[in-house]
Amino acid sequence: MQPLSCSTITPLPQGRFIKKTNYLLMKLKFTGLFLLCFLTGMYTLHAQDWRTEREEMEKKFKLTQEDTAKARWRKGGLFNVNINQGTLSNWAAGGDKFTFSVASTFTGYIAYRQGRKTWDNVLDLAYGYVRTTSLGSRKSDDRIDFTSKYGYDIGNHWYLSALFNLRTQFTKGYLYDSVPPQLTSRFFSPAYVLLAPGFDYKPNEALSVFMTPISARFLIVMDDYLSSIGAYGVDSGKHVLYQMGAYVSVNYVKEIMKNITFKTRLDLFSDYRHNPQNIDVFMTNALMLKVNKYITANLNVDLIYDDDVKEFINEKTGVKGPRLQVKEVIGIGFSARF
Repeated sequence: MQPLSCSTITPLPQGRFIKKTNYLLMKLKFTGLFLLCFLTGMYTLHAQDWRTEREEMEKKFKLTQEDTAKARWRKGGLFNVNINQGTLSNWAAGGDKFTFSVASTFTGYIAYRQGRKTWDNVLDLAYGYVRTTSLGSRKSDDRIDFTSKYGYDIGNHWYLSALFNLRTQFTKGYLYDSVPPQLTSRFFSPAYVLLAPGFDYKPNEALSVFMTPISARFLIVMDDYLSSIGAYGVDSGKHVLYQMGAYVSVNYVKEIMKNITFKTRLDLFSDYRHNPQNIDVFMTNALMLKVNKYITANLNVDLIYDDDVKEFINEKTGVKGPRLQVKEVIGIGFSARF
């Protein structure tokens, strides 16, 4: 076998070599161009997808922020007004020739939630007016009641809280047993202002039980005449009575049946400085029946016992003293929810 040598290799013709080389270079160029276009297209598509995804995420994040901000505040209200009018002419059964009455209530609330912090504000207003030919004009209902409560969740449905409450009325009130009628109340005469740090137990949205062993209550009588006779327990000629004691407030709101809502509030206060065994009671109850979107029926019953209100005369002894005060109002009329 002869050894392989350079003389045995047949060289390619120069033209064929150049042609093959150009072919390979062109093929490499096309392959590279194809890869470059492919990579560029993939990058462009990926960038577009990434921008679209980012824009969608930004929109979702923005909406989430807005929804969260809105969810922190809750506000609303309910307004009711009931109007009754009657006229008699040549009515054999008798009665007042003309009667007119109007009763209105408003409940508004603003609540704030963020993390463990809560802030609840509730305003209750009520006013009623009656006019008859035999009795003249007088009010049948009158209330201003504002409560603000701040709480911090400490676990197991308990909140470390602080409460502020103001309760008074709009206009003058009279006792009609005497002639002329005796003035018994007016705006900020009396007014009850309560400040209380304490604990609030809220096992669900319907029930709240606020309690404190120590609270400050200010009984204000701004009217000079009522102040001069020592009305509502203030010293004669004084306008403010300071009280310190234990306080409990129970609030419950529940739709007990479809279109029937029951709302109640019970406040108990014991004055450590004066007869702590005589507990002041304030209780308000409301039963609301929704007939349709704009028509409702309401039953309201309020109970008050205040040992310092000694304006009522005992028929047997003739001595003035405190008594259980009861107020009941029934109405059917227009309602508007906000």
